[in-house]
Amino acid sequence: MKAFQAIKMVGGALIVLASVNAYAQSSDAAPAAPMAASSAPSAKAAKAANRALGRKVRTALSKTKGLSVTNITVRARGGAVTLAGTVPEQPQVDLATQAAQAVPGVTSVKNALSIRPVGQ
Repeated sequence: MKAFQAIKMVGGALIVLASVNAYAQSSDAAPAAPMAASSAPSAKAAKAANRALGRKVRTALSKTKGLSVTNITVRARGGAVTLAGTVPEQPQVDLATQAAQAVPGVTSVKNALSIRPVGQ
Protein backbone atom coordinates (compact mmCIF):
# COMPACT_ATOMS: atom_id res chain seq x y z
CA MET A 1 0.00 0.00 0.00
CA LYS A 2 2.88 2.34 0.80
CA ALA A 3 4.41 1.65 -2.61
CA PHE A 4 1.16 2.70 -4.28
CA GLN A 5 1.14 5.96 -2.29
CA ALA A 6 4.77 6.61 -3.25
CA ILE A 7 4.03 6.06 -6.93
CA LYS A 8 1.10 8.52 -6.73
CA MET A 9 3.33 11.13 -5.09
CA VAL A 10 6.07 10.72 -7.70
CA GLY A 11 3.50 10.85 -10.52
CA GLY A 12 1.95 13.99 -9.06
CA ALA A 13 5.35 15.64 -8.76
CA LEU A 14 6.13 14.82 -12.39
CA ILE A 15 2.82 16.33 -13.53
CA VAL A 16 3.52 19.52 -11.58
CA LEU A 17 7.00 19.78 -13.08
CA ALA A 18 5.68 19.21 -16.58
CA SER A 19 2.95 21.83 -16.19
CA VAL A 20 5.41 24.44 -14.87
CA ASN A 21 7.59 23.93 -17.94
CA ALA A 22 4.58 24.01 -20.26
CA TYR A 23 3.67 27.57 -19.25
CA ALA A 24 7.15 28.99 -19.75
CA GLN A 25 7.37 31.30 -22.77
CA SER A 26 10.38 32.12 -24.85
CA SER A 27 11.70 35.67 -25.07
CA ASP A 28 10.38 35.92 -28.66
CA ALA A 29 6.83 36.38 -27.35
CA ALA A 30 7.64 39.59 -25.46
CA PRO A 31 8.01 41.93 -28.51
CA ALA A 32 4.61 40.82 -29.88
CA ALA A 33 2.70 42.48 -27.05
CA PRO A 34 3.87 46.06 -27.72
CA MET A 35 3.06 45.72 -31.43
CA ALA A 36 -0.48 44.59 -30.62
CA ALA A 37 -0.89 47.51 -28.24
CA SER A 38 0.44 49.97 -30.83
CA SER A 39 -2.05 48.79 -33.48
CA ALA A 40 -5.01 49.40 -31.17
CA PRO A 41 -4.75 53.23 -31.24
CA SER A 42 -4.69 53.24 -35.05
CA ALA A 43 -7.82 51.07 -35.12
CA LYS A 44 -9.43 53.41 -32.61
CA ALA A 45 -8.40 56.42 -34.67
CA ALA A 46 -9.84 54.87 -37.83
CA LYS A 47 -13.10 54.12 -36.05
CA ALA A 48 -13.29 57.68 -34.73
CA ALA A 49 -12.57 59.08 -38.20
CA ASN A 50 -15.32 56.91 -39.70
CA ARG A 51 -17.81 58.10 -37.07
CA ALA A 52 -16.84 61.74 -37.65
CA LEU A 53 -17.25 61.38 -41.42
CA GLY A 54 -20.64 59.72 -40.92
CA ARG A 55 -21.75 62.63 -38.74
CA LYS A 56 -20.60 65.15 -41.36
CA VAL A 57 -22.54 63.33 -44.08
CA ARG A 58 -25.69 63.11 -41.91
CA THR A 59 -25.41 66.83 -41.16
CA ALA A 60 -25.03 67.64 -44.86
CA LEU A 61 -28.06 65.46 -45.69
CA SER A 62 -30.19 67.10 -43.02
CA LYS A 63 -29.31 70.57 -44.36
CA THR A 64 -30.23 69.63 -47.94
CA LYS A 65 -33.52 71.24 -48.94
CA GLY A 66 -36.13 68.92 -50.38
CA LEU A 67 -34.61 65.77 -48.85
CA SER A 68 -36.44 63.63 -46.30
CA VAL A 69 -33.73 62.10 -44.09
CA THR A 70 -35.95 60.31 -41.57
CA ASN A 71 -35.35 56.86 -43.08
CA ILE A 72 -31.78 57.28 -44.32
CA THR A 73 -28.84 55.63 -42.58
CA VAL A 74 -25.22 56.52 -43.27
CA ARG A 75 -22.23 54.19 -42.92
CA ALA A 76 -18.72 55.49 -43.49
CA ARG A 77 -15.57 53.38 -43.78
CA GLY A 78 -12.27 54.84 -44.89
CA GLY A 79 -13.85 57.61 -46.95
CA ALA A 80 -16.36 55.29 -48.64
CA VAL A 81 -19.92 56.19 -47.66
CA THR A 82 -22.96 53.95 -47.99
CA LEU A 83 -26.45 55.44 -47.94
CA ALA A 84 -29.22 53.00 -47.09
CA GLY A 85 -32.92 53.25 -46.32
CA THR A 86 -35.90 54.70 -48.09
CA VAL A 87 -36.97 58.02 -49.58
CA PRO A 88 -40.42 58.96 -50.94
CA GLU A 89 -39.34 60.05 -54.46
CA GLN A 90 -36.62 59.35 -57.05
CA PRO A 91 -35.22 62.92 -57.12
CA GLN A 92 -34.37 62.57 -53.42
CA VAL A 93 -32.08 59.62 -54.20
CA ASP A 94 -30.04 61.87 -56.49
CA LEU A 95 -30.09 64.72 -53.95
CA ALA A 96 -28.75 62.45 -51.22
CA THR A 97 -25.95 61.17 -53.44
CA GLN A 98 -24.90 64.67 -54.47
CA ALA A 99 -25.00 65.96 -50.89
CA ALA A 100 -22.87 63.06 -49.63
CA GLN A 101 -20.31 63.47 -52.45
CA ALA A 102 -19.92 67.16 -51.58
CA VAL A 103 -18.70 66.41 -48.03
CA PRO A 104 -14.92 66.78 -47.63
CA GLY A 105 -13.27 63.42 -46.96
CA VAL A 106 -15.78 61.35 -48.94
CA THR A 107 -14.00 59.34 -51.62
CA SER A 108 -16.98 57.35 -52.92
CA VAL A 109 -20.72 57.03 -52.34
CA LYS A 110 -22.65 53.78 -52.65
CA ASN A 111 -26.33 54.53 -52.89
CA ALA A 112 -28.53 51.73 -51.56
CA LEU A 113 -31.60 53.93 -51.16
CA SER A 114 -34.95 52.65 -52.32
CA ILE A 115 -38.16 54.51 -53.12
CA ARG A 116 -41.07 54.06 -50.75
CA PRO A 117 -43.96 56.51 -51.01
CA VAL A 118 -45.19 58.11 -47.79
CA GLY A 119 -47.76 55.95 -46.01
CA GLN A 120 -46.56 52.59 -47.28
